[in-house]
Amino acid sequence: MKVAINCRNLTAPKLEGFGNYTFEIVSRWIESHPEVEFLLIYDRKPQHFLPMLQNVKECVIPPATRHPILYFIWFEFQLTRLLRREKVDLFFSPDGYSSLGSKVKKVITIHDLNFEHNPKDLPFVVRNYLRCFFPKFARKADHILTVSAYSKNDIVKAYAIDPSKISVVYNAPNPIYAPVSESEKQAVRIEYTKGKPFFLFVGSLHPRKNVQRLLEAFSMLDNPPADLVIVGKKMWKNTDIQLPEKNQAQVHFVGYLDKEKLAKVMGSALALTYVPYFEGFGIPMVEAMACGTPLIAANATCLPEIAGDAALYCDPFSIKDIHAAMEQLLNDGELRETLKQKGLERVKNFSWDKAAKEAWEKLQTVF
Repeated sequence: MKVAINCRNLTAPKLEGFGNYTFEIVSRWIESHPEVEFLLIYDRKPQHFLPMLQNVKECVIPPATRHPILYFIWFEFQLTRLLRREKVDLFFSPDGYSSLGSKVKKVITIHDLNFEHNPKDLPFVVRNYLRCFFPKFARKADHILTVSAYSKNDIVKAYAIDPSKISVVYNAPNPIYAPVSESEKQAVRIEYTKGKPFFLFVGSLHPRKNVQRLLEAFSMLDNPPADLVIVGKKMWKNTDIQLPEKNQAQVHFVGYLDKEKLAKVMGSALALTYVPYFEGFGIPMVEAMACGTPLIAANATCLPEIAGDAALYCDPFSIKDIHAAMEQLLNDGELRETLKQKGLERVKNFSWDKAAKEAWEKLQTVF
């Protein structure tokens, strides 16, 4: 059997989001199935490399997909021709994009439909492309993977897809996320907050991540004994974020951190404050659980499904509610310990080995 895989998300200098998902799933498939020929397809030279075993072939086809017009050219012309020429049996796309013109069997992963619910969060041409083509990709696919029951139900309702055509396969934390020692915590605090404890946010500075309300909530704390560390790169419309004057000196934007550094920072935080108003899974939550870091989460979309009883929930649209959760966790050491233990237990339900196995089983039902 020959399986072609869209690996465009492994071409970015920094591995995030779809790239992490692609790497974790596909690397395990390659190593577990030497009997299968894998064709890894890129739109430019890859920056992150999957195992190059005897059953693996790489192919780079232009153009680099930097604009929706180029998405269309790449998927509908370049990819379609390649799949036909290579006599591929099955095409897997971990970011949901697909080829409508190809007759090859297809399995795609649709992570969430934020662009349907909050279209203004994205540039005009991007959201129009997604809203035009993703319903077609979903209907054309032989099977759809998604990362939460919330996302599955959303896809069923939005695109009138038969529920039996969609399978939920949960994401997981990288094994590097684990509890850290007290000396490591102190070193991290000295580096980022001059030794003070800190709340942590991890994620792109995208409107749906709700960073503005988090900043406003933090500014409501009176003389907080903890700082706020924001980890993540700038995204479209992030210029809308305004830093409140109060407690401003205690807010630290540190940009992107590689996973080795981020795991130490995550394990050193007083709590992860993760309050997006829309999410398909929320990987930072399971990373926090794996580190034994208490979690404040938005009571919205998929987040209660993933975090269960291992989080203190708040309304993501209420600055006062976010503030109250931060203040409660700041002042209640017993609650922090309870959430820590519940998180360490709950995260046992999530592993990339399990995810890769379940995803592969779904591919097998199609072929």
